[in-house]
Amino acid sequence: MNSPPTPGTAVLAPQDLEAQAQALEAHPDYRVLRRLRPRLLWPTAPGQDVVRVVVLDTETTGLDHAKDKIIELALLRVDVDRATGVPVGPVQVFDELEDPGMPIPKEALAITGITDADVTGKRLDEARIAALMEGVDVVIAHNAGFDRPFCEARLPLFRNYAWACSFADLDWKAQGRSSSKLEALAQGLGLFYDAHRAEMDCHALLAVLAAPLPTTPDATAMARLLASAQTPFFRLQATGAPFDAKDLLKGRAYRWNAELRVWHTRLGDEAALEAECVWLKAKVYGQRSASVMVEKVDALTKYAARSGALAPRTL
Repeated sequence: MNSPPTPGTAVLAPQDLEAQAQALEAHPDYRVLRRLRPRLLWPTAPGQDVVRVVVLDTETTGLDHAKDKIIELALLRVDVDRATGVPVGPVQVFDELEDPGMPIPKEALAITGITDADVTGKRLDEARIAALMEGVDVVIAHNAGFDRPFCEARLPLFRNYAWACSFADLDWKAQGRSSSKLEALAQGLGLFYDAHRAEMDCHALLAVLAAPLPTTPDATAMARLLASAQTPFFRLQATGAPFDAKDLLKGRAYRWNAELRVWHTRLGDEAALEAECVWLKAKVYGQRSASVMVEKVDALTKYAARSGALAPRTL
């Protein structure tokens, strides 16, 4: 609710406020943030080659998909021009709450503002979700490694789609952004919004992805993301690596998997995988023959809780 104006204070019309905002923007000592207004219709042109995407966000009772539950799910379905990465036509919106069957922890309440009373008796409309997902090519989330396992645990249909992550799949630092957090990326566009509710987070993400990239203004973040969405990556496990190679592996950005007790790294393509295998054999295994494990992670398994296709590889 807007506060009433102070007596004697002039109330400015929206056009006057915008004029003042533009005047401030023109001064080097000021930056202006505008409230994000969700955009539900984008221009279209005849003959556009489009890809259908869903921008998705969840709010949950916690961080563990094996025991925590979704309390809010939002989806924005929109077609995107394959060449430019700009949305076209109408945006279809789904946003519903669900009773998790457990009290909402105070930590989740503090972040989302969603109360037990808000979700009591609520259930996601699975038929409506299934209808909205028909014909979708890619699901995009800003933290797909979090959202995908929750969505697949609740609705197995999400296993059938390629997923992309606007947080992990895009190098925002290379684009001059100091943070990859969604609020910070929106602020970089001069926008602010009420974060940590699923639908508004989706609208903010769509605005960020539809905007030109800072260092390549002829391309959008969406175009870059869609180009990489179908490209598999590889997770290379340095199986049986000597203990005294741990510092060498850490220095090359390998990470330790305590459960599997193996050092591993992520590689973007076949060429990088081949080069890394050559390096491993020379530097870690001392040119000895060795068998390592390679996991191929495609768009259907990216960011899922399950593994990709595993196969041994002889060095």
